[in-house]
Amino acid sequence: MFEALGRVIYRRRRWVVALSLAFVVFAGVWGTGVFAHLTGGGFEDPHSESSRAAEVAFQELGRDSADVVVLYRSAEATVDDPAFAAAVTGSLAALPQDLLERTTTFYGTHAPQLVSTDRHATYAVLQLADVDRDAAIATIEEDLAAPGLQTQIGGNAVVDHDINDRVSADIARAESISMPILAVLLVIIFGSLASAGLPLAIGGTAILGAFTALRAFSTFTDVSVFAINIVTITGLGLAIDYGLFMVSRFREEIGRQADVETALARTMATAGRTVAVSGVTVAVSLAGLLIFPQVFLRSMGFGGMSAVLVAMLAALTLLPALLAMLGPNVDALSVRPWLRRVFRRPVRARRHGDHSGTETGAWARIAHSVMRRPVVYTVVVVAVLVALALPFLRVQFGGIDVRALPADQESRVVAETIERDFPPSTSGPISAIVTLPEAVESPAGQAALRSYVQAVADVPGVDGASVTGAAGDTARVSVAYAGDPVAKAARDLVTDVRDVPAPDGARVLVGGQSASFADLLASLGRLLPWMALMVVATTFVLLFLAFGSVVLPVKALVMNVLSLGASFGALVWIFQEGHLSGVLDFTPTGFVEATQPILVLAIVFGLSMDYEVFLMSRIREQYDLTGDNTAAVATGLQRTGRIITSAALLLLVVIGAFSLSGITFIKMIGVAMLIAIVVDATIVRILLVPATMRLLGRANWYAPGPLRRFYARYGIRESDGAAPAPEVIEPGEHGARELTPAR
Repeated sequence: MFEALGRVIYRRRRWVVALSLAFVVFAGVWGTGVFAHLTGGGFEDPHSESSRAAEVAFQELGRDSADVVVLYRSAEATVDDPAFAAAVTGSLAALPQDLLERTTTFYGTHAPQLVSTDRHATYAVLQLADVDRDAAIATIEEDLAAPGLQTQIGGNAVVDHDINDRVSADIARAESISMPILAVLLVIIFGSLASAGLPLAIGGTAILGAFTALRAFSTFTDVSVFAINIVTITGLGLAIDYGLFMVSRFREEIGRQADVETALARTMATAGRTVAVSGVTVAVSLAGLLIFPQVFLRSMGFGGMSAVLVAMLAALTLLPALLAMLGPNVDALSVRPWLRRVFRRPVRARRHGDHSGTETGAWARIAHSVMRRPVVYTVVVVAVLVALALPFLRVQFGGIDVRALPADQESRVVAETIERDFPPSTSGPISAIVTLPEAVESPAGQAALRSYVQAVADVPGVDGASVTGAAGDTARVSVAYAGDPVAKAARDLVTDVRDVPAPDGARVLVGGQSASFADLLASLGRLLPWMALMVVATTFVLLFLAFGSVVLPVKALVMNVLSLGASFGALVWIFQEGHLSGVLDFTPTGFVEATQPILVLAIVFGLSMDYEVFLMSRIREQYDLTGDNTAAVATGLQRTGRIITSAALLLLVVIGAFSLSGITFIKMIGVAMLIAIVVDATIVRILLVPATMRLLGRANWYAPGPLRRFYARYGIRESDGAAPAPEVIEPGEHGARELTPAR
């Protein structure tokens, strides 16, 4: 199939390039408009009790959100000074009232929690009307300053706005840092400007195509702004991987085939097949995120899948068409003479031997060295990976708060100042929305509500409970708690409050920050096994169809677990316990944000399978030609080792730029991926794979008879005429011996 596709693309190469350019132009015009359709947040479970509580509260009591918090401070005057009061009230009165639904100040309520303990500061809470919040903030921001007072702006809407702005700025900075480095490394790795430009062309197509897909998704569902990060990482990273693999194989084939068409057909039959298997496998891994109801995770799934699939399709259509047009000129504009002068040693194209020969290059020597001591290497590598994973046993999960922003971000400074210098708010991190059978203002309603509030206040750990809003038959009961609102004690307190009996005939929904996080953990814990089952099962089937073995998929899954364990252990050691916080410039919180390990699992699992498919495809190809497991492993590593390490290096450049993000959980994803890729592309692929392949020997290729026949008929293999399959002696009926093809 892939060989035939290669021949079709060769004959229609100009049409393929023209259609691809038309798509890129469309994606550049329409797809990049996705930025105006993205949302922030999206970490809560919309089907949870806390989300239902927020919905009922909004419908019956109106919004109760501190969209904008304006902190006013004076070094000399106190809030009781008439000039201080006039400055605050005057600046707020001048704001466009059509943008505001409600303004709460100390001067209008005399609430003591709105004044700092030294009485030199106060804050006002602005609730925005039903308008574009970002536009409203931009409009009123300049007018909030009060003459003679230090003015700082925070609040929920401002924090979201700052995170979104920081994400956009981080993407621009990451691209400005990574693209020049990528361009230089690609030229050095490929040795020519012509071939080095091909992966970048595929990467640009993948990113623009994924933006187009995300904009289409945003027309019928919410898409988080954070999906842009995964689009850039996976789109550019995997496009470079696929470009490296395809171009390298084409350069091999162009030197041994009679014409360009045949070389392209053979490239598609081998490398093209591998790219297809890899792309589908990585997309399946990211599709596991769609199981979760959280907009953040689903958006990452949409973005990642779109980037991977577009990169795969571009590598199987546009890239072969460009190779067909270049032909032998794929090495045009060579920089090898310059590299030879710089490094003062010969730099030449790497040409491999005959199609079935055993090679003795550096990578092959490493493989043979490992396979001479397979037990030692296996034990040592597994022990190292397990040791790296051990910190994950101490993991504590938490949520996202203002500490995700840089320490000097104004909205974070406001939040931390209010927490440090002001009395505790009466509206705690837990709230109960009580819907009574009678009106709240009726005698029966008042009695029922008083009884419920007292019962909640008597719960051990609760620092107080009070009614903070009521309308009709619905009331909001705020539950005060002085501890960390996302710590385990707060989550346990949510359970205890939910256990308080509702008044007769009433309905109670418990929500708030602590409840939202408790519900998030419950949702993730309930759905994670199903995600794992789906990803493992589909990956197993795909790898079996690619390699015709039931052993290799199991081994690949086990190795992925080891790589992931090392990455998760690093997450805890660095971000939860605070090691390297000074170097990486973030504030340790004592926990790991709960959704990030799941996102890292999906991305890293997919990327690990990417390298597994690259390596095992070449080993399988050589095994089909020779029937020699040891020689196949050495030759496979020789022919892919440089490509895999080069691809990993280039991907590290892309991810490394994102690990510099000012948003802590984006930084966390980048660092976790850096560690996982380094571990996977080095000690796993170079050491553990050859060692375990040698230990298992011919058992690597085992499949029961019915599955062997299924693979022979439906397997994703090269075309039958591509290379002869050796005959391997297998047991026949009644103890006889019969000859069956190794495939």
